[in-house]
Amino acid sequence: MVLCLLSGAALYLMNQLAHPELPGSGAPAADYAYLDAKDLLKALIMAGAAGIVLAGGIGWASARSAIRPLADALALQRRFIQDASHELRTPLAILDARIQLAQRDAVPDSTEGRALDRIRGDTAALTSIVNELLLAATGAPPEPSTEPVDLTAITASVAESLQQLAGQRDISVVVRSDGRPLARIDEGSLRRAVLALGDNALAHTPAGGRITLTASAEKQLAVIKVADTGTGVSGVDQSRIFDRFVRAQSPQGAQRSFGIGLALVRDIATSAGGTVQIARTGPDGTTMRLALPLAGKPNSPIPGSF
Repeated sequence: MVLCLLSGAALYLMNQLAHPELPGSGAPAADYAYLDAKDLLKALIMAGAAGIVLAGGIGWASARSAIRPLADALALQRRFIQDASHELRTPLAILDARIQLAQRDAVPDSTEGRALDRIRGDTAALTSIVNELLLAATGAPPEPSTEPVDLTAITASVAESLQQLAGQRDISVVVRSDGRPLARIDEGSLRRAVLALGDNALAHTPAGGRITLTASAEKQLAVIKVADTGTGVSGVDQSRIFDRFVRAQSPQGAQRSFGIGLALVRDIATSAGGTVQIARTGPDGTTMRLALPLAGKPNSPIPGSF
């Protein structure tokens, strides 16, 4: 704006200098002042530079004043996450220790022993989430995964966890595997992603339905598919289904959804160099497809179901 104003002023003055109005011979005498064009341009350049510096200083001060409340809010949010994550680690450690004490008195292959084993696994998953929250709050980059993760084992573990909830609604959970595809991703993150996809399928599957988790290798990709027998994605644009707080219509009696789970799945997949998308949807159900870079060759098929 300063440059435009000064450029207009310079053009106007240069035009006036090029066509001066001189008095006629019969006109009364008057005083005239003549300006040098070079001196005028120098004065305009100096005024423009001063105007730009002044405008920049005012803009910087205004922006800093406007951003300060946002910076304070972000710092407060980060401090809360750090404090909450740190405080949760101790109770989780105590809970894990108590589970181990209970496991000593339980027969390993008994119903109680297997239940305690699953509870301890869930506690370990919670501890991993808390550690990741603390790591994210500190701003430190996550450590890259060095060991490939078995997608078949992950789908079997998630199916076992989902069965506890699905059984209450008469929904069956089936696991299928085409070999043992491997992917280089954090095991806890992958389990949360698959669990979120399974939980989403459970929320949209009516009683008596079925959820199928499939692990397979497709070319250079390790793929996990989560299929349900619900009514399909409706009431929302499919291209926005993985955005935060976007929710599709759920059947009556389903658990409330906040539209965050699928967004977290996309974040996990993207950070690992993969993708997640709706492979198919319709009145007979929906299939979600999570694809990750393949880290190993698949072995023989291992089917299974719960």
